[in-house]
Amino acid sequence: MDLMQKITSLAKRRGFIFQSSEIYGGYQGFWDYGPVGVELKKNIKNEWWKTMVYGREDVVGIDASVVMNPIVWEKSGHLKAFSDPLVECKECHKRFRADHLDVLRNHENEHDGVEWTEAKTFNLMTEVLLGTTEPKEKSYLRGEITQGVFVNFKNVVDSTRIKIPFGIAQIGKAFRNEVTPGNFTFRSKEFEQMELEYFVYPSEKESEKTYEGFKEIRMNWYKDLGLDAKKLRFADHTPDKRAHYAKYATDIEYQAPFGWSEMEGVHHRGDYDLSSHGLKYRDGTTNEEYVPWVIETSGGVDRATLFFLIDSYIEDEGRVYLKLNPKIAPYKVAVFPLLGNKPDLIKKARDIYENLKKNFVVTWDDRGNIGKRYAAQDEIGTPWCVTVDFDTEKDNSVTVRDRNTGKQERIAIDKLSDYFQNKLDA
Repeated sequence: MDLMQKITSLAKRRGFIFQSSEIYGGYQGFWDYGPVGVELKKNIKNEWWKTMVYGREDVVGIDASVVMNPIVWEKSGHLKAFSDPLVECKECHKRFRADHLDVLRNHENEHDGVEWTEAKTFNLMTEVLLGTTEPKEKSYLRGEITQGVFVNFKNVVDSTRIKIPFGIAQIGKAFRNEVTPGNFTFRSKEFEQMELEYFVYPSEKESEKTYEGFKEIRMNWYKDLGLDAKKLRFADHTPDKRAHYAKYATDIEYQAPFGWSEMEGVHHRGDYDLSSHGLKYRDGTTNEEYVPWVIETSGGVDRATLFFLIDSYIEDEGRVYLKLNPKIAPYKVAVFPLLGNKPDLIKKARDIYENLKKNFVVTWDDRGNIGKRYAAQDEIGTPWCVTVDFDTEKDNSVTVRDRNTGKQERIAIDKLSDYFQNKLDA
């Protein structure tokens, strides 16, 4: 079994990710996050927000709607430029991206004598019909969350005291009518983005400095949260590969089992978007009016979640565990009674569980033997397990087991909160 098969199996078995509508055969390109997966994903988003918004004085956040006036997409260029070239197999009538040469070759290897149609343009925007009477108004599910920031640029400037240079951050769902979704959650039709649009004075020198600065900030964020630095790289866009809005751009790529894959883009969007929407900025001190330039960081939440799962997967002498950074681990602590049929142990363990829950995301488990409980927590990446045993009554301490090393130590009950907080802060 290859690594991706192991990851997809673990993701379902332990409640990270399920196929959407699975009881009805599933729905290609859509995924549901289970009890453990939603915690991991939420923690990744929280860490991003802490770094990109709370950790800065020059960034504010918004939450724009998924459906906007269709004029937004006309002005942004997405209705015209947001498209892929497609070819169709004349034998099975499946469609593929014409620029995905590896996929085309694999299909040709599986089907002898494949003939392809000529490439045709296919728009990635997902249409939605609104209204209670016919004819209904055609609009779109947003293909990117970015435009929600730009159309609210004036509202943010007018309602706050923020001045250029400043950023507007947002996390939210986007939709793309992908023709060939695949590699688990990597390429999906519904996905979540975490983006910062940072507005600067229209200066080549200043914008380039900001661009380079955000490249390092974003790369270091992934490294600090535990992704293997050897599996991360920048991949600059050549002029023929850049998006229609980009002056220049680079991707942060991760070396996944299916090859180097984009996880986040850092783009210099110039004045394309604000100019398209007819928006300008007036400096309150100098009274100068101009169209700011935009440096964007755009990361995929689902892709980051997938790559953190892949990167943290460890097999060690028959033991499987996820070596997730405790900051993003779904649960920080698991609490057990040594035996699930001893009322005194259960009561003491429940007291500890309830107390730790005040400050940490904690899970409870009293099923089966202690070894199976450790194995289950290892597979969901819980950093520490607390076991209440027969010595707890004597010394008012518990056994704390470390996920990565398997080592155990005795910690006084009244020291547990400080112990775990210090670990998280380290």
